[in-house]
Amino acid sequence: MDVEQLKKKIGERAAGWIENGMLVGLGTGSTVFYFIEELTYRCQRGLSIKIVSSSNRSFEQAKKGGIPLANMDEITHIDVTVDGADEIDGQKRMIKGRGGALLREKILAAISQRMLVIVDDSKLVKKLGKQPLPVEILPFGYLATVHEIQLRGYRGKIRTLEDGQPYQTDNGNYIYDISFQNLREDPKGDHERLICIPGVLETGLFFDLPVSVLVGESNGRIQQLD
Repeated sequence: MDVEQLKKKIGERAAGWIENGMLVGLGTGSTVFYFIEELTYRCQRGLSIKIVSSSNRSFEQAKKGGIPLANMDEITHIDVTVDGADEIDGQKRMIKGRGGALLREKILAAISQRMLVIVDDSKLVKKLGKQPLPVEILPFGYLATVHEIQLRGYRGKIRTLEDGQPYQTDNGNYIYDISFQNLREDPKGDHERLICIPGVLETGLFFDLPVSVLVGESNGRIQQLD
């Protein structure tokens, strides 16, 4: 089974988790795209839910599909958030943020009763750190923030667009992608060292969440890890 077919199958399976009356958080990414597509199909056939989204892209897709939208500024909890991951280890610690929505994704995850992570098996790792770690930073004085990050031993680069200008998140912030030389023995320590830097808004390290995982394998099988 090719990658796109597998992502579609995972997204469709994830949509089966959603029940009438739920408030659903939408993550970001190619597998989540297929989840939203299937959710649109189910809503057109009578499923009654509302959604909030971590990204403008997912929000617009859901809106175009006619899925009822909730006002994020009026809610304090979510029934389930469905999202992807760049890496996830055996303790369900994750690196997220390749899609540029890590700060909003973490807000949704933190107020969700359950988080359903949908990935293919290439995202399963024994230790985090093979993929870059996105860190969302404030544009104001960003070079000073980057300097402080580097003083703590982390190296990387500001994410840029094709024209060389800094990529901006939906919040208008920049992302500094850290490249690790070694797999991480203490990812929580990495987060704590980074998050205390003035100008760092959030890291793409996700921990201690009520996570279930749907994993798609290349043979087309999908397994659930609770």
